[in-house]
Amino acid sequence: MKKRAPAKIDSPARLIDARIAELNDWRGTTLSRVRSLIKQAVPGVVEEWKWRGVPVWSHDGIICTGESYKSVVKLTFLKGASLSDPAGLFNSSLEGNTRRAIDLREGDELDADAFKTLIRAAAALNKSPARKS
Repeated sequence: MKKRAPAKIDSPARLIDARIAELNDWRGTTLSRVRSLIKQAVPGVVEEWKWRGVPVWSHDGIICTGESYKSVVKLTFLKGASLSDPAGLFNSSLEGNTRRAIDLREGDELDADAFKTLIRAAAALNKSPARKS
């Protein structure tokens, strides 16, 4: 009996590239931009592909996810309720005890500096021994 070669699994980075290309509209452009800002903010960030097609950025734990819907790109911070957000970027999932999200719609401007500060804070929170989950 012949053994089959294992199916080639694309890397998370390639899957995220493919998602951006597949979107082929403002959502792809937005996802590409936030991805770039995340990498700038935390150079050692790890890209993952979870839950059957959700880009995830991690550093000592999940920082945020990047989901794309018909009318919004949603960036969900799993520990967002524990983060300071002086620029008021969080505009979704505000009622929960843990998560917070940023919903970006077509034409929305994202304050790059405030976003990178939020990303760095989320990565730092993951390193905090009191906040490990």
